[in-house]
Amino acid sequence: MTSSYLIIATFAMAAVTFVTRALPALIPKKLLDTPWLHRLNESLPLSVMVLLILTSLSYQGLSENTGLNSAELHLLIAQIGALLLVLFIYHISRQLLVSMIVGIAAINGLLWLLTNFSS
Repeated sequence: MTSSYLIIATFAMAAVTFVTRALPALIPKKLLDTPWLHRLNESLPLSVMVLLILTSLSYQGLSENTGLNSAELHLLIAQIGALLLVLFIYHISRQLLVSMIVGIAAINGLLWLLTNFSS
């Protein structure tokens, strides 16, 4: 990657971020009060969290015939356990930040437990 590519990419990301932040101020209030936008606003945070977590799961070794080694299996189990805990905590609390903190703590705790107490 050249430096000009990085500069152009940075400006493009800044422009997209600015447009998405400024767009709600430019759209008339009448259009923002539609029921489908309210439903989307309620369901979008959980959907985005699920997509981000599912794409981060490391399950690439499952499709190979070689099987998983111990470290890969521990990582996959910890990620799935943390995912389930995050979904459960978010379902109960509806607090995104609390769910994220619990997820980070859960994956680190589960990895520690699985690596230290497995034989």
